[in-house]
Amino acid sequence: MPPKPKITKDMILTAVLDITRETGFEAVNARSIAGKLQCSTRPIFTCYENMEELKVEFLAFAFEYYNLYVEKYKKSEQVVSYLLFPLSYIEFAKEETNLFRLLFISDMDLDMVEANDFYRELGNEEKAKAFSQMIGVDPKQGKEIFLDLFLYSHGIAVLTATGKLSFDKRNLETMLQNFLSAYVKQEREKVGSSYGIQSLSN
Repeated sequence: MPPKPKITKDMILTAVLDITRETGFEAVNARSIAGKLQCSTRPIFTCYENMEELKVEFLAFAFEYYNLYVEKYKKSEQVVSYLLFPLSYIEFAKEETNLFRLLFISDMDLDMVEANDFYRELGNEEKAKAFSQMIGVDPKQGKEIFLDLFLYSHGIAVLTATGKLSFDKRNLETMLQNFLSAYVKQEREKVGSSYGIQSLSN
């Protein structure tokens, strides 16, 4: 009889991902993981000191899954580059509701007292700079627009994840495009300039 395969951290994290996607992170415990892996709970606590340690690693694992989702969305959907983030974010909320709730509602590492607190979260500054270049605005204005776009998109995504809202991709794209166009126009008028790409100038 061949020996049973050794249970690894990657196998445990994948099992937690499957359970979370299917029924929510609330269903994750040593017993449910063991059931998924068809083993005892001992290998879990050989790899991890406790469930809290496992959760910390799983959040990073799940966020990487989200990043891969965005990359796949980018390749499979024909969307303008500056709408990739909001559209993929909302679609993730729709398709991967339980993971979205965990990552971006329950355990979202964002505590905003004022607007600039958004840019204390790792990666947001770089995303805003790239976004500014895409829509043709200076970085300072781009950060303001990107933050408002995030708040607008997050509201739609949360309503989608909680089953309160359901829009198809075309309607969402139009809504986001209109939001950005209006915002860029407002910023142009504020600073008296003519920056911005053509598709946002109407």
